[in-house]
Amino acid sequence: MAATLNDLVLGHWASNPAPAVIGTGSAWSGEELCERAFALAGWLDELGVPEGVAVPAMLDESAGAVALAVGASFSGRAQAPLGTRLGPATLAAAVRDLGCPVLVTEPPHAAAAEAVAALAGGVRVVLLPTDRRSAREHAARGGPDDAGAVIHTSGTTGRPKPVVMHHRGLVARTAIYAETVELGPGDAYCTASPWYHLAGMGMALLALGAGAATVPCPGYSLAEWRRVRALRPSHVMLVPTVIDMLLAAGEMGEGPRILHYGASPIHPSTLREVMAALPSTRLVQIFGQTEVSPICALTPEDHVRAAQGATHLLGSVGRPRPQVELRVEDPGDDGVGELAVRAPHAFVVDPDGWRRTGDLGTFDDEGYVYLRGRRHDRIVRGGENIYPLEIELVLAAHPGVAEACVVGVPDRRWGEIVKAVVVPAGDGAVTAAELQAWVRDRLAHFKVPSVVELVDELPRTPSGKVLRRALR
Repeated sequence: MAATLNDLVLGHWASNPAPAVIGTGSAWSGEELCERAFALAGWLDELGVPEGVAVPAMLDESAGAVALAVGASFSGRAQAPLGTRLGPATLAAAVRDLGCPVLVTEPPHAAAAEAVAALAGGVRVVLLPTDRRSAREHAARGGPDDAGAVIHTSGTTGRPKPVVMHHRGLVARTAIYAETVELGPGDAYCTASPWYHLAGMGMALLALGAGAATVPCPGYSLAEWRRVRALRPSHVMLVPTVIDMLLAAGEMGEGPRILHYGASPIHPSTLREVMAALPSTRLVQIFGQTEVSPICALTPEDHVRAAQGATHLLGSVGRPRPQVELRVEDPGDDGVGELAVRAPHAFVVDPDGWRRTGDLGTFDDEGYVYLRGRRHDRIVRGGENIYPLEIELVLAAHPGVAEACVVGVPDRRWGEIVKAVVVPAGDGAVTAAELQAWVRDRLAHFKVPSVVELVDELPRTPSGKVLRRALR
């Protein structure tokens, strides 16, 4: 196995004339990508960025962002993309923590970057060059234990935290992920996720390390999807809400060979629509987090089983991937406890190599993993443990519900009660009483939401996750 991600990228692309970065009307070959990456490595040297330091960057997903990520890694550094939609104070704190003397950006974000740099202090803003190339032979720097990428968590529970991704783990992650989503040379991978998210820069680097091209896509709009669809990538990553949007607009088109989704379960009716619209597309659901991904996968074969009637599988996140040890710690009488994982691609672990995920879950007899929500989201009503995800899945099965989020809110008598925040589907004719009756028919009485609030949309983080703390 290669020692570093740099070894993987150079092994696949250094002398490869095939497209490595594919955009509308143009493509960079593997040779050109490596030339541009080495030129940017030299640029970082010129800027006086110390080796071993993560370079903060406020960038959208683009060919240039890809080249900087590879170039930073080649230079013994790492790119640390920042959430361009976060506030200046939050970003300034992240920049200070990284300890880099520069903040890289591009013209659309230059003013915001200057505001961040002013708050961070001692940091200067530099614009990413777009035309640097180097045809000279270079050697990549960095060893297996050095950082090849830094990605911040989404901040759903507070301030985003940097996850330092060492090369050894990135190599292992590439192998496990490539096997899971059937990705390799000759393929082209596109993710419509922000560059600063694991599904953005993290998947672009993974694709290149697997020998597949990357197709930058800066957003979720229908116009961007039409552009990407015309490039015919073999692999596309979408979140279920975007899949629903594309189906409703009749814009799925021919579809990729592999449709990879995550962040939330897919509704049974959505699965049936996708499989009808894209009969040649194989679906894969990935469960993981910034600190370690993938953990589990719901495979194409699992999706076929679900479409044929085993719809309960869509409530699971699949089974652990090869080389992943997964256990339930301190399970209750219902078998639910915190999931802990040990794997070669886990980047934040305890001294024994285990990562406590913060997710509550349980296994069934076939080894499928069912989540019950986050540990801190568990609701305790009158001494009864209630797991929000169980109620959310029941609500989501109602034909009048587009989305649902369940939280606990303080109550003088019970300690906490269940509150459901629901986005109605279609004509929005569903009522709170109807939804309470729906849950009462399917779950224990103490799990029925005491409060049902109907809203137009759920609050989300910039990476698309529901912001539960805003609903409590």
